[in-house]
Formats: sequence, C-alpha cells, structure tokens
Amino acid sequence: MIERAPIRQLQGELVDQIAAGEVVERPASLVKELIENSLDAGATRIDVDIEAGGAQLVRVLDNGAGIPADELALAIARHATSKIVTVEDLAAIETLGFRGEALPSIASVSRLKLISRPKAVEHAMGLSVEGGRVGELTPAALAAGTLVEVRDLFFNTPARRKFLRAESTETGHILRLIQRYALLRFDVAFRLRQGSKTLIDVPVAASSEAQRQRIGLIMGRDFIEAALPIDMRSGSVRLWGWLGQPEAARTSSDQQYWYVNGRAVRDKLLGSALRLGYRDVLYHGRQPACLLYLELEPRSVDVNAHPQKLELRFRDSRQVHDFVMRAVQRALAVPAGEAAPTARNTSWLPQVHQGGLDWRELSVADSPINSLMSRAESAPSPSESSVSELSASRPAVGELADGALGQAIAQVHGIYILAQRADGLIIVDAHAAHERVIYERLKRDWGQDPAQQRLLTPEVVEIALHENDLFLSHQADFAQAGFEIDVLAPGRLAVRAVPALLARESAGSLVRDVLQSLQSEQGSHHLDTAAHGLLGNIACRSAIHGGRKLTLVEMNALLREMEATERAGHCNHGRPTWALVTLSQLDRLFLRGR
Repeated sequence: MIERAPIRQLQGELVDQIAAGEVVERPASLVKELIENSLDAGATRIDVDIEAGGAQLVRVLDNGAGIPADELALAIARHATSKIVTVEDLAAIETLGFRGEALPSIASVSRLKLISRPKAVEHAMGLSVEGGRVGELTPAALAAGTLVEVRDLFFNTPARRKFLRAESTETGHILRLIQRYALLRFDVAFRLRQGSKTLIDVPVAASSEAQRQRIGLIMGRDFIEAALPIDMRSGSVRLWGWLGQPEAARTSSDQQYWYVNGRAVRDKLLGSALRLGYRDVLYHGRQPACLLYLELEPRSVDVNAHPQKLELRFRDSRQVHDFVMRAVQRALAVPAGEAAPTARNTSWLPQVHQGGLDWRELSVADSPINSLMSRAESAPSPSESSVSELSASRPAVGELADGALGQAIAQVHGIYILAQRADGLIIVDAHAAHERVIYERLKRDWGQDPAQQRLLTPEVVEIALHENDLFLSHQADFAQAGFEIDVLAPGRLAVRAVPALLARESAGSLVRDVLQSLQSEQGSHHLDTAAHGLLGNIACRSAIHGGRKLTLVEMNALLREMEATERAGHCNHGRPTWALVTLSQLDRLFLRGR
C-alpha cells in the first residue's frame, strides 16, 4: 500500500520549470516567444543568431520600443505583462503575447541576458538570469531596441536536453518558424544566421511586387506565379491570400500557411474547411498549398486555448468553417482574371499558361450535354471531311467567336481539342473537360427530381455478388442522381431509367463501371461524401473517352459548355482541363522576329 504524501506548496523554482515545460519545448519554441515579443514592441527589424541549432545560443535583437530600466526585473517575473490588465482584455486579445510567461520560463532553464534601451533614453541597461536566479542591473551598450541572449538551454534540466533532436533538425524548425513570421509581417525585415552562415535575410516588403518576391522565396516561385488570389468578406469576417492550383497539390500539408488576426496557427477546423473547399478538384490524399489570412472580431476567437498559442477556439466555429469552405469553393469556381501559369513540366515551352475562367464575365450558354452528344452520331468526323472543307471552317483570328476558349480548329489523337483564340492557341483535354461539365450538371440536379429517360425495356446488369451490398448502400444515391434500378436477385440488377443527361450512354455498362470504381475506392475517395463520390464516378465513366473523333460542331459545343461551367479549369480529380499557348510563345519556338 502506497503511503499518502501530504499536500504542500511547490517551490518557486520547481513551478517555473514546470511552466517552462509547457512554453519551451525546443529552441524553436523560445525563438517564437521572443519574436512575438519583438513584434508586439513594434519592431521593424528582427535579427536572430543561433548556434548548435539553438541549444547553445539563441540571440534575438530588435529595434522595437524597448523596456525601461525600472521594468527589466519585472519583465522576467512570472505573470508580469504590459498587454492585458482586466478579464475583459483577455476576451479580446489583439497582441501576440499576453500571459507574461515567456521570459521567466526561458530564464528558468537557461542562462539569459536581457538588454534594452527605449528610444528616448541615452543608455541601455541589462541584467542576467541563470536558472531563474536574477543578477544585478548593469549599464550596457545597445542601440534603441531590445536584445535577448539565451545560452545553454536546459543546462539545469539534462533529462529534457536529451530529447532535443540533431542540430540540423532543430535548425530546420527555427528556419521554418521565421519563414512563417516573414509571411505574416511584410512590414518587418527578418534575418537568421547560424554562425557565419545566413539562412534567411528578407528586407521589408512594402510593395505588392516585393511581397510576391518574399512569398516566392519562401513558398517557391511556382506557387506564387500560379496561385489564385482570394479576397472574400462576410460582415466583419474576411479571408484573403492565395490558393495553390489543384495540380500543384502535395502529399503533405507543409505548404499550408494559416494566420488568424495576425497570429500563425495550426487549426483542424480551418484545415477541414480548406479540404472541403478543394474536395472535388483534388486527387485523393493530396493537400493543397495556401497562404491565407483570416480576419474577424477579436472577441469572436479565443487564443488562450494552448500554452504555445498555436491553437484557438472560435465562438461560432460552424459559421467560420462554412464561410472559409464556401470562400475557397468560390475562389476555385471563379478564378481571378486571366490564365495562370501551370505547375506542370512544360519546359519545351517558355511560361505556358493554364487557364481559369472569369465566370462573372461569361454568359451562360444553352447547350445541354445531351444535345452535344446527339449531334455526335449525325455529324461527320473530321477524318471524313476533306482538307479543303476543314481549312474553310477555320476562322481568321479577327473572326473568332466571343467565347473565352476560342474556336475549335482540330483534334489531336482523339484526346486533345485545339482551339484558336485572338491571343494564341487553346489546348483542351476533352475527357477531363467533359467530365467536369457532367459532374457539375449532376451536382446541380442532385436532390431536385432530375429529368429521367425511361428505357423501353429494362436492361439487366450482372454484377459480382460482393458488389450487391455496395449497390444497396448506394441505391438511394443512384435514385437521387436520376437512376431507377431494382434488384432482381443477388448479383442481378434491372436498370429501368437513367438521368436524361446520360440518355445516350449504355446504362448497363455505366452502372457496372461505376460500381467497380466505387468498390476500388471504398474508404479512400477524394470526395468527402458517398453522394459526391458516386456523381464523380458517373461523370468520369460517361465522359468522352480518348480515341473518340469529334466534329468541329461537337468540339465547339464542349468549349461553350466549359465557359458556362464552374471549376471548368480542372476535372474533379484535380487535373487541368485546358492550357493556353500565346502567339508570342509560338513565335519564340520558331524564332520569328529574330
């Protein structure tokens, strides 16, 4: 039997080390706290020097407001801060720091030196702290601002020091941290050095071009050159920044930068909203890149939810989630302005651009898919047309139709449509484009009693026995999409009606193919709901497939459909549907003008 120990008050030194364990997890943790103090002090330049990945030395120098000499000792006392005074202040925090724990926690597990000089004071003053023991206040030399030097982290808690990773790993954490703050505060210059090596040095980025250069330096030029700008507002809530193109998505979320009211955060709710916003333009398991800033009333968010202030709570989490999700969906559905560069390997062409359409400026064409497909049987294929007839059908550049995707002129290998536009050549992946058009039509009609085409005689479909349960689990979804299917016996289905949109498809083959796709994708579909997964598979299986010869009339009908369809820049798997090669790029290929 364990003998009960009496309750006793913990010693101050032990309390400080316990608190330090929550705030200072590794060298990057203390760099974070010191940088946030510098930003709260109004610094416009922050220099960070480290040695041994920060374990031996972290030195942070800023040009902020400084700390008066009579407040230096108080600055390293627990729960002493200038940032909040009352409980009401805690409910609407606008500074990065507020608890008054950082400096005393760091000082309790290191050898710390603090020197500061306010701008209106002639001389700096400083003091040293070793393992929580405060030294005397002494004169020091320093320009206006504050210097914090932290040596021998965890020297008095060797057990915790053993948990530090390799120097390169700890250095990487610090570098990524400073990059994150560099993307938050374009009005501040940041520099990180390890010994004599400069790891990052970014000046103040006052202009939009300088900001784009900083983003390109940290996130890569491919990201910022192809990214879609987003700026959405609803009442007092605003989301702005940049969204990565779906085809540039990654296997991890390391390129997702989130800031809420000027604070770098990792938040599951925001991550979920982003993923749902991209849900039908990404491959399964891929993660989009983004640089996003969310602004809302300080009282609408609780930042006092995590010792390191990395997580937060929203007062109305559902409202925030839905706003972010819909904002991302709208930004992807309404790409801004002109074509954006691709992230694909097109080294044979300089700066090939991939398209997004500005749907706000497009009129909705009335050319339903079934009429597009019905013309396929009656119209002659390009291979049956004479060369002269085909040439005669090609308009001159000045005679192009108003469509944003131009006028079709040819088909390549039964896969790609070539269309002529005033500024160059549009290349369209017919299957991917048609898949998006069908998918958006099916989504629009979902749950709205879609038009059906009844079959003269039911088509019996033989399926594997293990697919029978799969069909039963999706039977209601098939019905909402416009199918009427009965189970005659285990492994035998009777298709009695199909959506009018797919009236010319082989009903049996379509149902069988969709079930096989759902079977192979069980539990891993890139779309979040079973319904969207079903619609995505229907669209993919019924879209134009490679090798099918299209007439110019059919090709132009598909182009007009794309212009009237949201998210037509990508299929529902995330692949781009069209690309633009400008006339100037074509001229460079053939050295014209040289």
